[in-house]
Amino acid sequence: MTNKQVKTKDSFSKEKKPNEAHPLKQTLETDYNPAENTQSSERFINRELSWLEFNQRVVEEADNPRNPLLERLRFLSISASNLDEFYSVRVAGLAGQVREGFATPSSDGLTPSQQLEAIRKRVKPLFADQQRIYHELKKLLSAAGIVVCNRDDLNAKDLEWLKELFIERIFPVITPIALDPAHPIPFIPNLNSALALKLVNEKTGKIERPILILLPAQLARFLALPSTLCHPNQQRFILLEELIIQFISYIFPGYKASEYGLVRVIRDTDVEFEEEAEDLVRSYETALKRRRSGVVIHLDVDSRLPEKMAEYIAHALEVPPGEVMVHKGILGLVDLKQLIVDNRLDLLFASYTPSFPSRIRQFGGDIFAAVRSSDLLVYHPFESFDVVVQFLRQAAQDSQVLAIKQTLYRTSPNSPIVRALIEAAESGKSVTAIVELRARFDEEANIRLSRELEAAGVQVVFGFADWKTHAKLSLVVRREGKFIRSYSHFGTGNYHPITAKIYTDLSYFTCNPKLTQDAARLFNYMTGYAKPAQMQAIAFSPLTIRKTLMQLIDDEINFVKAGKTGSIWIKMNALVDPRLIEKLYEASCAGVQINVIVRGICCLRPGVKGLSENITVKSIVGRFLEHARVFVFGNGHPLPSKQAKVFMSSADWMERNMDRRIEAMIPIIPEDIHEKILDQLMVGNLKDNLQSWHLNSDKKWQRADATHSPFSAHEYFMSNPSLAPKRF
Repeated sequence: MTNKQVKTKDSFSKEKKPNEAHPLKQTLETDYNPAENTQSSERFINRELSWLEFNQRVVEEADNPRNPLLERLRFLSISASNLDEFYSVRVAGLAGQVREGFATPSSDGLTPSQQLEAIRKRVKPLFADQQRIYHELKKLLSAAGIVVCNRDDLNAKDLEWLKELFIERIFPVITPIALDPAHPIPFIPNLNSALALKLVNEKTGKIERPILILLPAQLARFLALPSTLCHPNQQRFILLEELIIQFISYIFPGYKASEYGLVRVIRDTDVEFEEEAEDLVRSYETALKRRRSGVVIHLDVDSRLPEKMAEYIAHALEVPPGEVMVHKGILGLVDLKQLIVDNRLDLLFASYTPSFPSRIRQFGGDIFAAVRSSDLLVYHPFESFDVVVQFLRQAAQDSQVLAIKQTLYRTSPNSPIVRALIEAAESGKSVTAIVELRARFDEEANIRLSRELEAAGVQVVFGFADWKTHAKLSLVVRREGKFIRSYSHFGTGNYHPITAKIYTDLSYFTCNPKLTQDAARLFNYMTGYAKPAQMQAIAFSPLTIRKTLMQLIDDEINFVKAGKTGSIWIKMNALVDPRLIEKLYEASCAGVQINVIVRGICCLRPGVKGLSENITVKSIVGRFLEHARVFVFGNGHPLPSKQAKVFMSSADWMERNMDRRIEAMIPIIPEDIHEKILDQLMVGNLKDNLQSWHLNSDKKWQRADATHSPFSAHEYFMSNPSLAPKRF
């Protein structure tokens, strides 16, 4: 079957409900209108295409021989998972706009239909790279003793064992469905695959009607053969679909498979809900059930599948035109993570144990005493997330603690954070948890934990109905003698002990009254819509972060005009907001030197003469997922400088983070922490050349040249986890 589009039926339809402004919401700035700028295509990079370039960088790590073999396989699996989410959310949204007739261009000037066409063009080489790399990795894995077998590789003993496995564990849970007018195509869940095949009568040679067999999600895709059937130092696997084909005659006696192949479905997973629903939780439970049967927006097809059968399935699933992709290779590359065996340490990154802050040990494990002595910065995953867990556990068990307030955006199953909050509530403390129900793909988990917290006596609040609560903060109120003292934790990442092992994030502990009082005001805003009259230190979205950032950039422009140095260093996950980008362009034209470190999406074009020649953009993709947000403004001095203004934040520079989320931006005042973030974290990230990519003015990313003085920020911080002040 050739790699061409299969005929499909256009039936994508999705209603969008406009958001009504909450009566307590402050009027925000007028939305940016790209139509006002006739040069938008030259000034901005398309958000969706920029994201695909980020995923290309992830794919390149799978192709990077510096990485251990199984880690390369992990990168490939991650890139596939990323694409699944991209299609189920971003492509689904664009397709819905096209269906409803929306033609408003994005900041770069592309309409939704033009963006879809550009995405389809860009993903083809991306998919091809994935398949090429898997083919190469499969050979390397086989040479290293991890073998993915074909059916032809199996001997009699293998087949005997696999037949028993098939009969006992696979046969009972699969259901073949005939594809004909009497048997409508079965529901294929999101991100699930189905095996389509034709049966041939072994006696007559007659080809029967086609059959569809769903691959049960409960079964492993890569089935491991027992070690007794393998050569020494070898582990062998076989794909589930290959095993079904091998024993198809057990399902259909007297028949064999002639032509077969997989199809894999991606559905729209965006959740719509009634914003004024009386019970937000119940509304979300209903919406999540709808997600499971979301409209099909993309179909991947195995090139071995006959074209007419693929067309029949695509038509029956009502796949939108242009969203059928034929692959010569394995579908569902996300399942490759099942091959990452834990007994081959030689093929994995060397194990790494995060350190625990020495200052807390100096105070006998008493975090409150350690923070009272001076503010504390912890850099995850190089320093353990256990310090955050211990902070809340100590608060739960301390008889002098009166109250705990906590935001929860994402957390882990059986979360120690949640257990600490429950323990605190059960001991009689006042505990408030702000749970965000709309943390994408964690909604169901957050509903469950909210029920669990409420049952223990925790006051659970879901915040604003139309703004996500994305700020990461804790507030502990403690009686100390005749006084009441508050302690705060501010983070750039989620309260998730598992992801904290692979995400680079900052944790900042303080009992500074200005910061803790601002934290209390922000909690009151989230729980009671009590808009603060004035904040002493913290800027917050959706009301003041944008305004604060604009002013800080203007200050740098004014420094240049006054004959001083203007300089900005910013580090984030995504740079999308067109108004902030335009302000950076203005600063560049004024002579402000700007260095941007952005992990993923970047819609800013650097290095364009007369627009952004004073802006550089780089991205770091490596062992750990860069997640910390740091904003630095030179304050009239070249960076790094003790006079610089340094901030950490939960917010990326995106319109949603500025205008439609609750976010926090924290100033870093203590000299030692200021130096750690600026002179170590930021300088180290800027110096990295082993895991870095540079964005050129032609919108293309280029891997950094590490020929001279190779340096990896991740490896450096693994050796210097506490950001001890040192000059590079």
